[in-house]
Amino acid sequence: MSIKILFLGEIVGRAGIQSIKLGLKSLKERYSADLVIANAEGTTNGFGLGRQHSVQLFKMGIDILTGGEKLFFKADLVEVLPKNGNILRPANLPPTSPGKGYRILTIKDKKVAVVNLISSSGFRFSMQNPLTFMDYLTDILKKDSDVILVQFHSGTTAESATLAHYLDGRISALIGTHTKAITADAHVMAKGTAFMSDVGRCGSIMSAGGFNPEFEIKKLMTALPERSHEAWEMCELQGAAVTVDEETGKALSIEAFRESVDVKKPEGDVR
Repeated sequence: MSIKILFLGEIVGRAGIQSIKLGLKSLKERYSADLVIANAEGTTNGFGLGRQHSVQLFKMGIDILTGGEKLFFKADLVEVLPKNGNILRPANLPPTSPGKGYRILTIKDKKVAVVNLISSSGFRFSMQNPLTFMDYLTDILKKDSDVILVQFHSGTTAESATLAHYLDGRISALIGTHTKAITADAHVMAKGTAFMSDVGRCGSIMSAGGFNPEFEIKKLMTALPERSHEAWEMCELQGAAVTVDEETGKALSIEAFRESVDVKKPEGDVR
């Protein structure tokens, strides 16, 4: 028997929310998903996750929401993080940070641990080294978990690969997020860990990271602060489907996907 997990790329703005609303149900049915994990730190206008949007995404069928450097941007979410164990901040932040960094769920009578980490490169955070931190955490989780899934919010794909090789055989999957650009390196490693550097994004692919290129170009050309606006053209759900042997905890397969969704820009929206 196996456990099937969908890892969705970063949800970007209203276009990303609509992509989830229109496309997730059929995606879950296609892969017979037992668990859906999504990076949601860009859901609210591309910068952070508002509390109401988190509720909306759970109702749409996502089980676990994660975030990295933008997760604390919305004050109303920070207030509820300690109460909602299904929204994960990076586990290797200081222990006094609000919320939890991992969750253990029961799926098919098996204990499945979901861990969210942030990388040591590219972020202005005080965090523990992800390699040494996972030495500590895997020892704890293995006492109570049959399957360990790690989502790694990483500033570089090289660091994601390094951590995956370091943990190969000790965890079931390591899936990267942050760049919002889906990578072509999905595979099961030698000792049974599924790996993919980045699962991309949910939202417009005719964009600059899910945003309207016009405003992103202006920011780079002028160095002036300018609000980003979500793009709406050619929306997709991007991510990876991972199958794990529930007895051994080893990954059996990983498949990247790009699902086109017919999202319409709201009438009268001039942004």
